[in-house]
Amino acid sequence: MRILFLEPPRRTWPYMNYEDNYLTKQSYLSLAACLRHAGFRKVEILDCMPLRVGWKTLGRLLVEKRPDVVAVGENHALYADEALKAFRLAKALLPQVITIAGGAHFTHLADACLAAPPTRRSSRPPPWMQVEPGLVDYVVKGEGEATLVDLVGFLAGGGRDPDAIAGIAFSRDGQAVHTAVRPLIEDLDSLPLPAYDLLDMDRYGRASLLFSPGGTTISHSRGCAHSCSFCVWWTQMARRSVDPETGAERLSPCWRTRSPERTVEEVELLARRYGKKGLVFVDDCFNLDSRWNERFARVLLDSRLQVNWFAFMRADYLVRDHESGVLAELVRAGLSHVSIGAERVEDSELAAFRKRHYSADTTRRAFSILKQHHPSVFRQATFIVGVPDETRESMLRQLEFARELDLDYPGFHPMTPVPGTPLWDQALEGGTLEADRFDQFDWATPVVPSRHMTRRQIEETLIEIEKKYVTMPWLLRGLASPSRYKRAMYLWFLKVSARMSLDLARSVLFPGTGPLVPLVKPRWYDR
Repeated sequence: MRILFLEPPRRTWPYMNYEDNYLTKQSYLSLAACLRHAGFRKVEILDCMPLRVGWKTLGRLLVEKRPDVVAVGENHALYADEALKAFRLAKALLPQVITIAGGAHFTHLADACLAAPPTRRSSRPPPWMQVEPGLVDYVVKGEGEATLVDLVGFLAGGGRDPDAIAGIAFSRDGQAVHTAVRPLIEDLDSLPLPAYDLLDMDRYGRASLLFSPGGTTISHSRGCAHSCSFCVWWTQMARRSVDPETGAERLSPCWRTRSPERTVEEVELLARRYGKKGLVFVDDCFNLDSRWNERFARVLLDSRLQVNWFAFMRADYLVRDHESGVLAELVRAGLSHVSIGAERVEDSELAAFRKRHYSADTTRRAFSILKQHHPSVFRQATFIVGVPDETRESMLRQLEFARELDLDYPGFHPMTPVPGTPLWDQALEGGTLEADRFDQFDWATPVVPSRHMTRRQIEETLIEIEKKYVTMPWLLRGLASPSRYKRAMYLWFLKVSARMSLDLARSVLFPGTGPLVPLVKPRWYDR
């Protein structure tokens, strides 16, 4: 049986993964490795982005490869339409192909993907989300490795009754069937290392400035111990159970990790075999376990690999690790870039987001530690704007908070209720969702208004505060930094900004030739 993991052509953010810095997709690498470990040898990953494969070329490749199974997974709502477009293309060219959808987006919209009525009123999607019958054959829900191995084995054996396969959804007689909950994999060290050999790794992380030298993704943990209401990432790796009275699925946050030794084994593989020494840890919460952090720093230092790395961290854990001395060891081991979810300056808003044990003062303390004790580390934070009671004045307060933190880069993002979050249910129930397609869910385009501001007003103020932060003194300070990593990041920002300005000017002078804003359509997208 020929299994093809497909990353279709897509539009991207201008400031990330534009032309020269595509990064590896961890889920496909792990799923493919597990299938091969289970004895399925005809496994392939087709990542259209670094190969610059457009939709016409993709059609030709599908006919040439003739896969029996096409699997597309998506965590980002904004790419859902392109994932479905890939399924339509596969079904049109290969009518017998079996299509499997996975990832957080399709997990939470399984009923809509299977053209079945919703199982809960609060999850009822608008009509524009409903998928035509027969497009998606199976949805793999949550953590996928064990489920996909069982499902492919079932398909290869010509099975007719998939009800016994835990962790999937499929359609029967126009109704969605959700099978039993699949237990999580408790020992992540038992998983094979990702199948990097299935990709041309030289095509990834080629930027000379961003995440260099040789950028690539990696992770050591899955899930999170917290359940913030705006975040869907923790839900994909959550513990699942079924309410015996309502039949509804319940999620509980769960965090698991590989051992530091197994993680460094993968770092060594990436660095020595593939020359990837600019690592982007995509863990939901990298620094949750202080003992793990300490051991990882020691094992990585002992390896003498000389890598630099990025991680998403919580402020409270960073403060904890500073006080114990662990943070200093992580910096010695190559920690070069930290991104923290500051979210809001108002503690009441943090509480409303269910961001427990967190406060603006905690965030202040974390960034003060980085500035005073580890000035070489690039300091990044994200903020959420467009909350229900947002005003122009409260948005400007987030700008002042970012200035107070003295960040190298702040990311201001409009509140985006993605499927699977409490914010999603609230938006549907309250009728506030004004988007009419998923490619608007890009964390740059407001999709819901506040009580005091329209989507347009939120967007205009968002642009205003971004311009007020990104100034010439800010840029010159970064370019003059004694930290080589920081200088490279600021040079990258300057380079991409100049390119975006040229593209924008071209789109004004020659309509139809420039990028879509904020998403960019690669020149080869339709070829």
